[in-house]
Amino acid sequence: MAKFSDIVGQEELKQHIRNALETDKISHAYIINGERNAGKEFIARLFAMALQCEKGGSEPCGECHSCKQAISRNQPDIIYVSHEKPNTIGVEDIREQINNDIGIKPYSSPRKVYIMNEGEKMTPQAQNALLKTLEEPPAYAVILILTSNVEELLPTIISRCVVLNMKPVSDALVKKYLMEELAVPDYKANICVAFARGNVGKAKHLAGSEEFEKVKEEAISLVKYINDMEINEIVKAIKKITEYNLDINDYLDILTVWYRDVLLYKATKDMNNMIFRNEIQQIRKVADRSTYEGIETIVNALQQAKRRLEANVNFDLTMELLLLTIKEN
Repeated sequence: MAKFSDIVGQEELKQHIRNALETDKISHAYIINGERNAGKEFIARLFAMALQCEKGGSEPCGECHSCKQAISRNQPDIIYVSHEKPNTIGVEDIREQINNDIGIKPYSSPRKVYIMNEGEKMTPQAQNALLKTLEEPPAYAVILILTSNVEELLPTIISRCVVLNMKPVSDALVKKYLMEELAVPDYKANICVAFARGNVGKAKHLAGSEEFEKVKEEAISLVKYINDMEINEIVKAIKKITEYNLDINDYLDILTVWYRDVLLYKATKDMNNMIFRNEIQQIRKVADRSTYEGIETIVNALQQAKRRLEANVNFDLTMELLLLTIKEN
């Protein structure tokens, strides 16, 4: 049975929730803000379960009828707000699932808890509809808004909620979790930690993703042989990237970490802090033939490619410019 101690890191956030539960000073609305896949829903489910636990206290017991219902997502007073349109939470979603429901008293629990994932997808109209409920909520209502970008919410929404910000978890803690809880081998754990950047959920996903392994191999193969490739081969490599069901930023991060290893080795000749230590021969070769300025140009070009893709610049054009920059440096 999961408890707050199972949340890796996030000590301040956990302490706030525990204090609220122990003192029974529960706000009517919380915003849990953190990166995608960081574990926001896991925290929200534990919080909701603890709020409804028949034994009370600062942890859900996991044994009472309410907790068992919550574990199977059948607790009638824990409501998951859904939306049919993938990128939008509309005004009707809010009205039907929260505003029109919140006036009905809890079915079997002391509170009625609403969990809304992807809160940043609420339209301004939906947020204004929610605002009316946040201004005068029933005493028994608790609304948990999960978001990966709190700045997308109206200031009036934010001001009426307690904001709990998730923070990046230390690499050491993420690695310990992967190795001890998921039995991920040391070398693989190091790679996952490097790409997760303090996001435990992402590290866990990468550790179990065959797709990530394939993309990593493709990316490393590309940087190994790009100097010998013709333009048509580079274009073919770009097309292959789109075949994978993986965030393009992960692909660009693989290339970035590779070139940072090259820069690190060129500067120190020390491989102990490198991520791709098993590629030392190839990294040494690239480091020997490249200048510091050339490597930095490539790392900057990788960040520029991310910005262009976020601004919806044409994918093929962006990647072609990037790979030509890599080839020239």
